[in-house]
Amino acid sequence: MFDDFFLISFVPLMTGIFSALSCTLVGNFLILRKQAMLSDTISHVVLPGIVISYYFFGSLGSNVMLFGALGAGLVAAFTISFLQSQTKMDSSAAMAITLSVFFAAGVLMIELSAGGNIHLDVEHALYGNLESLIWIDGNDFASIFDPIARQSIPIELFRSLAGFLVILLLIIIFWRPLVVTTFDETFAQVSGIFISLVSGGIAVAATIAAIVSFDAVGSIIVVAMFICPPAAARVLTDKLFPQMVLSLIFAALAATLGYSIAGYLPIALGFDTSISAAGTIATLSGLILAIAMISSKR
Repeated sequence: MFDDFFLISFVPLMTGIFSALSCTLVGNFLILRKQAMLSDTISHVVLPGIVISYYFFGSLGSNVMLFGALGAGLVAAFTISFLQSQTKMDSSAAMAITLSVFFAAGVLMIELSAGGNIHLDVEHALYGNLESLIWIDGNDFASIFDPIARQSIPIELFRSLAGFLVILLLIIIFWRPLVVTTFDETFAQVSGIFISLVSGGIAVAATIAAIVSFDAVGSIIVVAMFICPPAAARVLTDKLFPQMVLSLIFAALAATLGYSIAGYLPIALGFDTSISAAGTIATLSGLILAIAMISSKR
């Protein structure tokens, strides 16, 4: 059963892990800032970007969809920041307005297109395409170090890895302003830190995490990993650094166990097909949160 691990399972497993880690890193700050709804917002506002990409390129290929969704996500992130800074509304209201308007605009653009003929795969957007990320030259562990074999690795793995490394690097570089603005805005203002700029940066980081993961894992895992691992870690500790470490462990655990259960358990039990990896990973992340809440003394 595991003879074809590198052919079938290595790339989707690693892609799921890196996508989960990217979302979880940003999710820690979203939880602490009470901006958890931003994850749901980002997963909806990409629709008009995808449709606009189709208008210009006449295609919904993965690269075109990626750039269109990224553009829409960044515009939405700056819109949320602008609404918060200019209208005195709280973050939840700004996100709700942005989600509604952008998503409605995307639906309207589809309807106004040539008879509504733009085909958007709803299942692909929800569940991603983890199961289809086959590494045709992946024979064994040595293939990882083979430059020829590496050329056939699906691009989704490199995107998720790049997104994780970029977000991790940004958090390390801007750690102090992130911490100060998250826990004490008054002190941040006195210290000369631009709070709105930091808030906008977090929104942009959330957009990057969502978009680099969206094509491969779908919106279900994106939303779940923004929230569940950081929330689970938060009920176990009130210190930021241990919270982030715990949340990353929970995210990696949910991705690893979720994909393994979805791909191998049904076959081991005698069923002919596997189950949704995205749904299983998201469900396990919620189960980890439930266990953390039950076991926590806080």
